[in-house]
Formats: sequence, C-alpha cells, structure tokens
Amino acid sequence: MEAQNKEALTVEQLAQNLANFAIDRTDLKELMSALPPGNDMNITAVEYELGILKILSVGWGISFFMVVTDKSKGPVTQYFWETVQEISQSISDLAHTTTGTRVDYFNILKERLAVYVKEMQENPEQATNPALIMGPVFAGVCGSPDNAIAILTGTKMFTLTLGAVKEYLNSVQIDDIRLN
Repeated sequence: MEAQNKEALTVEQLAQNLANFAIDRTDLKELMSALPPGNDMNITAVEYELGILKILSVGWGISFFMVVTDKSKGPVTQYFWETVQEISQSISDLAHTTTGTRVDYFNILKERLAVYVKEMQENPEQATNPALIMGPVFAGVCGSPDNAIAILTGTKMFTLTLGAVKEYLNSVQIDDIRLN
C-alpha cells in the first residue's frame, strides 16, 4: 500500500533530482549563517569545502541507502556522477571565463573523495560511523584541523545530507517500465 503513494521516477529523473540537491546551496547557506562570529576559520574555504562535501555525501547516500540487489543502483549512481561531471564542467568553464584560470572541478571532487576514503581506510574502527571521520577530515581540508566548530560543521553537512538522501529515496520508487 505504501509503495502506491510513492512518486514513480525513471533512473535518470532520480539521478537528476539527487544531483540538483547535491549542488543546491540552501542548507549550505544555513550552516554558514550558523557559524559564530569571530571564529578563526577561513570562511571562504569552509563554504567551498561544504559544497564539495555535500556533493560527495549525496554520492555516499546513494551507496548507503540503495540496496546492493537493487538493479537500478548502478544506473542511478552512474547517471548521478555523469550529471555531477556535467555540472562540474560548467563550473570549470565559468571559473576559466571569470578568472582566466583553468580549474577542473570534477577532478577536485575526485581528489577530495580520495582524501575522505583514505582516512576511512586508515581508521577502520571508525569507518562503521563515517560521521566520526567526515567532520575532522572536513576541518583539516579547511585548514582548521583542531577547530571544533569546523569539525561540527562538516559533520552536520554530512549527516544532514545523508538523512535527506535517505528520506528522498524512501519517498520514491523507480519506474521499472522506463528503466534503461
């Protein structure tokens, strides 16, 4: 009965919606506005890294919350990252146009992903709760490795994003008829 109330989406629509959420800055702005004044963090770095962490967290959410046996998990993941790559190209082109500097935003995402994954691999006892790793790694990449506010901000972005992805995935069903 519950499945009948769920919105039916194609794999492509689901992936596009998740990619749109990943780049939406509404919650990022809320987290930024909650930072206490007079902290010693590089606010520009925090904002930039929050955007990256959110995109990566949506990708992790797909991995965490779509069951391995779901035949659409692979296609959703693929379409999501392809869409993120297209968006990244637009960001890279805009950066080049406005600053004259060549930036490969998708490569930056991959490099940052490697940093987070490496830390999880080096701390397998904490890998069962990745939120314990994400906050401190986030603070480190922001240049504030011992700043409790930076750690909390990264942890919040990660956990809020995962929660939103889980809730969204539970509210939709993939339309098998249109599954590629």
